[in-house]
Amino acid sequence: MKKFLKISSVLIILAGVFLVIGGIWGISFTYKNVAREKIVTPKDATIPETPVRGPLTLKAQADIIREHTLEITGGKTFAEMPRQIQKLDQNNQPVLDSSGNPVMTANTARDIWITATMLTTALNFGILAYAFSGLIILFGIICIWIGIVFYAQD
Repeated sequence: MKKFLKISSVLIILAGVFLVIGGIWGISFTYKNVAREKIVTPKDATIPETPVRGPLTLKAQADIIREHTLEITGGKTFAEMPRQIQKLDQNNQPVLDSSGNPVMTANTARDIWITATMLTTALNFGILAYAFSGLIILFGIICIWIGIVFYAQD
């Protein structure tokens, strides 16, 4: 039984080492991919004028994108805006068709939300990648510790 415990301990330690290495690789991978985009938070972000690299600056950038999008769309989200709106002429008067009905056109303000959602989702995935990698490192350290404790049992 002691031999089985020793072998199991070594395997747990090796698994822990691989987990730690994998977690460090995940953090490095995420950092490099975020850094190559050369994103800098704007002046009005919670962390202003800072290169986006880690989870805090990723969150600051995602939050400010949402804030700016809400400002542009009058505080309305994608789901709150109509798909089509009345077409207006140069005097801001509704354009009417030959029957006197308003001519409808696509609501381009909704397109802003498509872009904003895509950007914030990508930034939030970066945050999740950091968190997941950190948890993998923690789990690896726990495995190493458990393996050492089991190995020390005589």
